[in-house]
Amino acid sequence: MSALDFYAHVATRCDVLGAGVGTDPDGWEAAAGAGFLDVPGGGFLRRDYGLVEINFSPDEHGLMSCFGFGVKIQRLLYDQSPGTVPSPLSRQYGSFAPRVPFEDLRVAVLALGHTLQLDDESRDMRRYRVPESGAHIHVIVDPDPYGSGDPDPDGHQVGDVWSIEV
Repeated sequence: MSALDFYAHVATRCDVLGAGVGTDPDGWEAAAGAGFLDVPGGGFLRRDYGLVEINFSPDEHGLMSCFGFGVKIQRLLYDQSPGTVPSPLSRQYGSFAPRVPFEDLRVAVLALGHTLQLDDESRDMRRYRVPESGAHIHVIVDPDPYGSGDPDPDGHQVGDVWSIEV
């Protein structure tokens, strides 16, 4: 299994090692490990694992449960520290490259029997939706969106996946 397999799984199945929308913080910790930073505020909780970021809100009984999460691939380009990818993901999927070409992910998603639709387009990003799962894949269109004129040659490239959002 590879990091590309992980990304395709998230885009088509909307879970990370069995944890997904509706899973409580303890369930996410059991799946992704204890190496996270919790950021509470306004009655919500954001849990940051580096590569994976989860959002929790209280359910009808006041218990916290996940209402959405994202795989923040863009973080890998500038943070290669060991804690950026949760240990359980590294054990399951191996090493994670700092860049993921959308074309590679597109082929992997299609191979799993799913489709992709262009959902939104801006000057610097395209957002694709996996209709069968509801996941969104954000793809870089302009690696220099602020027009500094000095794009990083080792940085993000046109066609790189920025993130996957559930």
